[in-house]
Amino acid sequence: MSDYIVRATAANDQIRAFAITSREMVEKARQLHETSPVATAAFGRLLTGAAMMGSMMKGEKDILTIRMRGDGPINGITVTADSGSNVKGYVGNPNVIIPPNYLGKLDVGAAIGYGTMSVTKDLGMKEPYTSQINLTTSEVAEDLTYYFAASEQVPSAVALGVLMEKNNTVKQAGGFILQLMPFAEEKVISFLEDKVNKISSVTDMLEKGMTPEDILEEVVGELGLKINDKIPTAYKCNCSRERVSRALVSIGKKELNDMINDGKEININCNFCNTNYAFSVAELKELYKKCK
Repeated sequence: MSDYIVRATAANDQIRAFAITSREMVEKARQLHETSPVATAAFGRLLTGAAMMGSMMKGEKDILTIRMRGDGPINGITVTADSGSNVKGYVGNPNVIIPPNYLGKLDVGAAIGYGTMSVTKDLGMKEPYTSQINLTTSEVAEDLTYYFAASEQVPSAVALGVLMEKNNTVKQAGGFILQLMPFAEEKVISFLEDKVNKISSVTDMLEKGMTPEDILEEVVGELGLKINDKIPTAYKCNCSRERVSRALVSIGKKELNDMINDGKEININCNFCNTNYAFSVAELKELYKKCK
């Protein structure tokens, strides 16, 4: 198992904890979308956070979608995760290049800009549930922290990081989410707040060779860490020629007939993995026969 998530508890179940190593996931996303360094950092943080949030869902077919829409040049990020912690997504402007921030680091906040984050959960109910917040720092982790507090009323600490190599490939990526349960004691809350404020960045810990288990041990080990399970996570798109064909059939006879009358091959590109699907006029005619 390369990229994986650890799910755990601490302080006699007063804390719920998740930690992830996601380098391969973020590198695959970078390669598929040919993202610039700052776009890779922003995209990678949101993919990493979404993967852990996916692991919180219980239903086999549950889907989570997170959209960050700001006035920055990255022109928005969309990420989805399933309950198996498979993620995919896309960036509005994958080639964005902006100056580093005052610390000399990739300026994710400026790339995303001021705007909103929406989180949609499709849990198999009649209608998906959507919650929207205003972005706080647009650095992703702080925005997810605010989302948990404002929309789910769960006090949380979220840390996410992506470290790039000089050749612009992904060197390290990972993160953690710590959540306080409603019955958490004041001493546990104080300890966690103090500990989180003192720890180094996630990428520093990963650079030292620390695993997700090590990271959680570092943060909440003193409170009696209990590892519950370890699950794989990956960047995975579930598009296929068959799914695209069904989508074409669903648009209706008139639209398909217009495409056929144009007399040209059509190309449909998947936003999530950049796979191109070409359909000849003859193939469109076969699909037309399946329209109701």
